[in-house]
Amino acid sequence: MRRYSIKRGHKPDINKLLKDYFDVEGNAEEGIEFEAEGIGKVYLKLEGKSIMIDITPPEEVTGDYAVLKKWNEFLFHATGRTAKERKKLMEKEMQKK
Repeated sequence: MRRYSIKRGHKPDINKLLKDYFDVEGNAEEGIEFEAEGIGKVYLKLEGKSIMIDITPPEEVTGDYAVLKKWNEFLFHATGRTAKERKKLMEKEMQKK
């Protein structure tokens, strides 16, 4: 399970983003489980200023780059941080442990 912190001042509508990107409806505060093509089974839950995401990859992986681009765009709009910024924060968290 990964925790993605939401950038200060960024107020995304996670439920709307899930509908727009993955055509999934539900309540992110309660937790949503859905299947994303090329990514696998995704469980997402909004906890305060963070998004918790757990991914179970598919049995057969497709090599379509568009899937990764779509996922990174979703995470950018959800957290307000680029992939590079998210990576830096994760590295910083790992160093603390």
